[in-house]
Amino acid sequence: MDVIEVKYSEWLSRAKEYRAELEAMDADSKKEAFYKDLEFGTAGLRGILGAGTNRLNIYTIGSVTQGLADYLLSRKKGATVAISYDSRNCSTEFARHAAAVLAQNGVKAYITETLQPTPYLSFMVRHYGCDAGIMITASHNPAKFNGYKVYGSDGCQVTDAAAADIFSYIQKVSIFDVKAADFDTALKAGNIVYADVTREYLDSVYARSVGERRDVSIVYTPLNGTGAYIMPQLFRERGFKNVQIVAEQAQPDGNFPTTPYPNPEKAEALQFAVALAKKTNADVVIGTDPDADRLGAAVRQSDGEYRLISGNEMGVLLIDYIFSHAKALPENPVVVKTIVTTDLAARVAEHYGAEVREVLTGFKYIGEVIKKLEQSGSGDRFVFGYEESCGYLSGTYVRDKDAVLASMLVAEMAADYKAEGKTLGDVLDGIFAQYGKYFHRTVSFTYEGISGAQKMSEVLGEIRNNPPKDIDGSPVVKAIDYMSQTEYDLPKSNVLSFKAEDGSKLIIRPSGTEPLIKVYITAATGGEQRIEKILNQAKKFM
Repeated sequence: MDVIEVKYSEWLSRAKEYRAELEAMDADSKKEAFYKDLEFGTAGLRGILGAGTNRLNIYTIGSVTQGLADYLLSRKKGATVAISYDSRNCSTEFARHAAAVLAQNGVKAYITETLQPTPYLSFMVRHYGCDAGIMITASHNPAKFNGYKVYGSDGCQVTDAAAADIFSYIQKVSIFDVKAADFDTALKAGNIVYADVTREYLDSVYARSVGERRDVSIVYTPLNGTGAYIMPQLFRERGFKNVQIVAEQAQPDGNFPTTPYPNPEKAEALQFAVALAKKTNADVVIGTDPDADRLGAAVRQSDGEYRLISGNEMGVLLIDYIFSHAKALPENPVVVKTIVTTDLAARVAEHYGAEVREVLTGFKYIGEVIKKLEQSGSGDRFVFGYEESCGYLSGTYVRDKDAVLASMLVAEMAADYKAEGKTLGDVLDGIFAQYGKYFHRTVSFTYEGISGAQKMSEVLGEIRNNPPKDIDGSPVVKAIDYMSQTEYDLPKSNVLSFKAEDGSKLIIRPSGTEPLIKVYITAATGGEQRIEKILNQAKKFM
């Protein structure tokens, strides 16, 4: 009997909750469910819901939680963990089970009684002085996915060294031997505590307010996610009275019935919101993803159509707005961007005298910059950080991207510029006129299944061995392999970057959460036509 059959037989006999699903598996389904264990890394776990070692279920959740508990208890007695969850299928069940496993191990769990955004979890960790945090979410992935993110005591997602250490404990856990306390009994005993820091969290968000005007009409969609509960409160308390919520997407629903890919970066995810905006002549459309850490937006133009603002563009708008409208800014301000985020952000920030720091992809690295600034006694120098995938943070109250904060800032920004007779599109075009326009495209190449990981490794190896010598005719003048480079003070990462003489770029990296290789294209000249040419070149060597 091969390894897959051995694992399958054990699950069939022991995982009674999943017996019907297991019995219905054919040979291919068995392979996909059991050919490997879900991988734990800096992004925690993320996978398809279902039975098996390569699926997210009550047993994989239990084993990783047991490993986390063992890791924490090896360092101190009386460890505490904050837990929250989003609107995805099984999120509540997984969060409660994680709390019960922790309680069984003598680790106190602070858990939200209702779903809350990912940045709320980051805030909870810091508010309660917890040793770790758990967020049950798969962010903006399709409905079949869920995930398990782990945060450190600083409220930041764990980085490489800590993730490797936690994983070493997870590997020692026998998946069917994990024990969990009875949730309600542990709740009565105080080993599990319902936590609510909504007031403190929102007050910290409001402290980052920039504008005072509120005369703007908004259409908002939570995309059936956690924003459904907290965002109406924010708009109400901040004085935004003309807010309409997309009815079809207003309630939490892990099936995401109106959009197969609830990612506010994509125009498709905002279709319902834009349609409502056209009916009501709204000034701005705001959408947050299921765990409310990413924001997407569209703005009304003079012809009545709506212009989608990309993540790169919104970050540039927010930098320009904060520096030009904030009542007070620190000396020697710092702006942080990821290496795949537009260079236009640096040009705008430097225009205002800010120091710009670049980090690897992932908001945890922006959080590390904040931490180092605080350790040096200058945490207030951090003004803004963002990544092109619609993640933004102003201030240090959390250590993750925050779409609740970003929604407030975008609403204020739209109101202030409306009072000046401008739309956000007008302001963006003015920035392009002043600093130059960069054109960007991110494309993903999918490598699913058993052979996918091997194929991804082969593709990246081939690019390393035979790197592009030009980008659509412009010679490559700088190539960086972030696995081996020593020029920048950054951790090793499986990322390849190529910059051409004319400023165009190709950055290639595997996704940390999905079976994808992402290619980030920048055309410094030639506009969208040039993007298409570079994309065609990329397709050939991918």
